[in-house]
Amino acid sequence: MTKGTNQMNKKETAEIKKNFSDKSGFFIMEKILTAFIDADKNLRYHNINSCLTMSVEEHDVYDETLKKVLNTNVGKSFVEYEFPNEAYDEGQPQDILYTLLKSELKDDEAAESFLHHIANNIVYEGPFAVVTAYCSYTVKTKDKNDEFSIDAEDEIYRYLLTAICPVHTGSDGFVFDSFNNEITKKLNTELIISKAPSDGFLYPVFSNRSTDVNHVMYYTKSAGKPNISIVEDVLGCTFVMSAENEKASFQNILKSVVGDDLDYMLIKTVNEKIQDVVEENKNETDKTVIDNTRLKTILEDSGVPEERLQLLEPVYEKTCGAAPLTASNLVETKTVLSSPGITVNIKPSAADKVRTSVVDGRRCLLIDIDDPTIEINGLPVTLS
Repeated sequence: MTKGTNQMNKKETAEIKKNFSDKSGFFIMEKILTAFIDADKNLRYHNINSCLTMSVEEHDVYDETLKKVLNTNVGKSFVEYEFPNEAYDEGQPQDILYTLLKSELKDDEAAESFLHHIANNIVYEGPFAVVTAYCSYTVKTKDKNDEFSIDAEDEIYRYLLTAICPVHTGSDGFVFDSFNNEITKKLNTELIISKAPSDGFLYPVFSNRSTDVNHVMYYTKSAGKPNISIVEDVLGCTFVMSAENEKASFQNILKSVVGDDLDYMLIKTVNEKIQDVVEENKNETDKTVIDNTRLKTILEDSGVPEERLQLLEPVYEKTCGAAPLTASNLVETKTVLSSPGITVNIKPSAADKVRTSVVDGRRCLLIDIDDPTIEINGLPVTLS
């Protein structure tokens, strides 16, 4: 299979999510694989059901759970990964997924192999449930005007959507016993499967409005704490940095390159220039990135001297390798100034009102105030 370079973008993710419903007319959820894996990673139960014969209520719960995996926050909560070449070898992650896809969830052996692969490789605290749907979506061909073409032949995009859901006992509490007419404490020992998955994945991806079996989309409920074991050990891909890690790496690059020249105005200017890059590309479907070359231009335009800029390439390579950083992950929506005992939050619209200076030999933070009346702890105070 030839490896591709295209990526599933926000528009394509939104298209699949929008049509993840029987009402769309182009979508069918055909079968559901459900499984329970205990805290010791034993596969305790699994079953395959036809969606065509299950009750509407049950179907709706699966819809609600699985649709959460189709997160349109592409690049943060929903990240695309490419399988390495060896992942398609027999018994490797891509081969396991591809075999399950081709089985259309009709082969119990393929389903068991898939579930045991998850159980044997995942790092997960406590028991969890696996819900996997086999779905098909009729891709209506579009013409150059982005309108549906009448003459072209439609493609069928067949895919697996998996949700990994934590399992826990219900909350203990008081209940009203209407038979005895009294309030009693109830101990709930039933294992309840959360309808909010902690993780999930889509295979194959929907790239250029077509099937791409060489990539997979990984979903995490917490973008700051992805389950790396799912990406690397279950899916067999190389983990990329989270949004928080990208920001931390960017900050380390700035500190290492700019050094003692790092001040309020420079940080403010760099943030504004990255915000401009994001704004200029807001209508693009692919995520906007900042690589080594683009960052050098931004720092140069922000006034960083040439001798400092010469440090950027080795510092960037040591911190990020050749991987670009997601521009939107680097932007600060507000400026936070912190000093022991003092924290000042500044909105972007007021960033120009803040200055740093030395007054009577003391380092000071100066804030321009147009209106002489301010509020302190909610009380109006007039500055004279």
